[in-house]
Amino acid sequence: MNIISKIKSTLIITLSITLFSCETNVEEGVDIIIEEESCDTTISFTASIKPIIDSNCITCHGGSQFPDLRTYNGINNNSARVRTQVVNRTMPQGGSLSNEDIELIRCWIENGALNN
Repeated sequence: MNIISKIKSTLIITLSITLFSCETNVEEGVDIIIEEESCDTTISFTASIKPIIDSNCITCHGGSQFPDLRTYNGINNNSARVRTQVVNRTMPQGGSLSNEDIELIRCWIENGALNN
């Protein structure tokens, strides 16, 4: 293998590592909640989750844009997507949820997303 081939191989490997190691859709300097060992199992959809969704998500996800989050069924059917987007802080666009709101949503979904 000549020197040019070795350089090309090294550059390709370096470029590949660089491209695959980049993080996307995460704001720098924002701590993502990863402490998932203890959740409050009494979180109420009606009292806690629905008001957060109504205040922060319905503007876009009120029937005109997927997913439709106006009802319990719409939220429950898309709970994995909601959890991922909220925990990664990619939603809501143009706004932000408090760490407490994110934790409430995450825990409620991980506890079965009950209609309570």
